[in-house]
Amino acid sequence: MSRRTSLKPSDERERQLEKASEIVASGPDDDPPMSVVIDAALAHLVESKENIQNARDEYDPVTIQELCNTSVVGLQYRTRIKSRWR
Repeated sequence: MSRRTSLKPSDERERQLEKASEIVASGPDDDPPMSVVIDAALAHLVESKENIQNARDEYDPVTIQELCNTSVVGLQYRTRIKSRWR
């Protein structure tokens, strides 16, 4: 992982952080710090990969693709999980 990127939020990143903050917040009056929101997003990504790997024993690849493909995690049929960020 490269550490060259700064965390200066663009407008789009600010919108995504705001949406993620609403998901992580414990209630309408909670305003979690950005570090908590980022930690939750990273934990979710790692756990999602593990869940997908575990599901391959129980579900067929097409079902997993239909349910788990996102703009971040792209599943190739019966091969691997890859990031679409790069």
